[in-house]
Amino acid sequence: MKSIHTILYIALFALLATGCKKVLDINDNPNQAVVPPMNGLLASTTYFTAYNLYRTGNTTSYFVQYLASPNANGASDTYEVTDYTSTWKALYDNMTDLHDLIAQARSAGADYHVGAAEVMMAINLESLNDMWGAVPYTQAFNTSFLQPAYTPDDSVFLQCIALLDDGIARLKSTTSKYELDATKDLIHSGKPAAWIKTAYTVKARLLNHLTRKANYDPAAVLAALANGYTDNADDAQLVRFQSLSPWNQAAVNNVNNLLDGWLSAHFVNALNGNTFGVFDPRLPLITDTTRFGDYRGTVNGAGRVGSGTNREECYLSQKGFYSKPGAPLLVATNAEARFIQAEAAFRSGDKTQAYQAYLQGITVNMNKLGVDAAHRDAYLANPAVGVGAANLTLALILKEKYVAMFLHPEAWSDARRYDYQYKDFNLPVNAQLPTFIRRVAYPDSEKSRNGANVPSVTLTDKIWWDR
Repeated sequence: MKSIHTILYIALFALLATGCKKVLDINDNPNQAVVPPMNGLLASTTYFTAYNLYRTGNTTSYFVQYLASPNANGASDTYEVTDYTSTWKALYDNMTDLHDLIAQARSAGADYHVGAAEVMMAINLESLNDMWGAVPYTQAFNTSFLQPAYTPDDSVFLQCIALLDDGIARLKSTTSKYELDATKDLIHSGKPAAWIKTAYTVKARLLNHLTRKANYDPAAVLAALANGYTDNADDAQLVRFQSLSPWNQAAVNNVNNLLDGWLSAHFVNALNGNTFGVFDPRLPLITDTTRFGDYRGTVNGAGRVGSGTNREECYLSQKGFYSKPGAPLLVATNAEARFIQAEAAFRSGDKTQAYQAYLQGITVNMNKLGVDAAHRDAYLANPAVGVGAANLTLALILKEKYVAMFLHPEAWSDARRYDYQYKDFNLPVNAQLPTFIRRVAYPDSEKSRNGANVPSVTLTDKIWWDR
């Protein structure tokens, strides 16, 4: 699994982050030891940690019906067995670089680099875990193992928690010999305190995956959140790109008749008033109206109703928050943290805290997207939304979290934990499975190179935390 691409990115990210400044010029002090690859790796791994969430989200957004294929019987819509070798490889390439960064930083006494890299390793590894279940990890970066064994899926989860815990400890270090380079850290601009908040927020995300397990502990989730995000300014996101941000590219593709980024009827109906009787002011900040002056989505599996070029259905807008030029790729957000808090508090019986967090989650997400205060407050006051603490339900919390997590792969984890019980959420037309999809197939590259170790599973077999 050893990556050979890292050195190619060092010059690229030097240009991306600092213009003409050389990546290896990390310090002009002749008395300080120079570790040339470390900040180049920091640039590439921060970039690809965020970009890999786009890659996985571009798959899972069809499973949770944020997006729909404009073509009937689209493979992504209908649960057709699909080869995701490119996504698998991208995750392992980045994890290999993170493994190298951790080793180099430990040797150099660069605790902050170790900590940030361990947080990113946990994010990438958990992406693999949530998509496939068991994956190679403990032997994956040792070149002695050409066919690395698969680490059980529950053990992968524990590895992620351990990485986050050690990462937090490293980021709190007072003896790190190197600061994080602000121009090479493309997620948090070299701020260890920001990485600590991200680590705690991601830890809460992972601990909240356990809602179906006997050892689920809402108090542990809330304890992690107490050290996590409190403001939208804390959000982990990528805003610097080699060219177009990827969802902006999808919007541009669609304008150029390369049909991409089409919105699912389920998602559009959840926001346009059809499903819940209240119009969500975030919808105009995601997509444009059709030529009919309304908002219409595409039914998953059914394909478009017209030619695809005459605005009869909705798709990502070049002006939308998620798909405008320079649109951020979101790693973790304050809004997500508030909805995790709402769910954990609700499950612990604290409806007062749950309701407050539920309202905060809606508010901060609307603020991030740019909803004006009048429309935001009117939405919150609508009796379908502002139901009061006594009437709050898990369905309402997860419905609002579903909207706030648009295009993020974590939404698929929520859908599976919730057994896809969103209102009016149906199997796609011509689905190739009798039930909702629970995992993706192991890539063809693994089956050919490491077939003896690849688990025998189907797309309806549940990931360990889903059982």
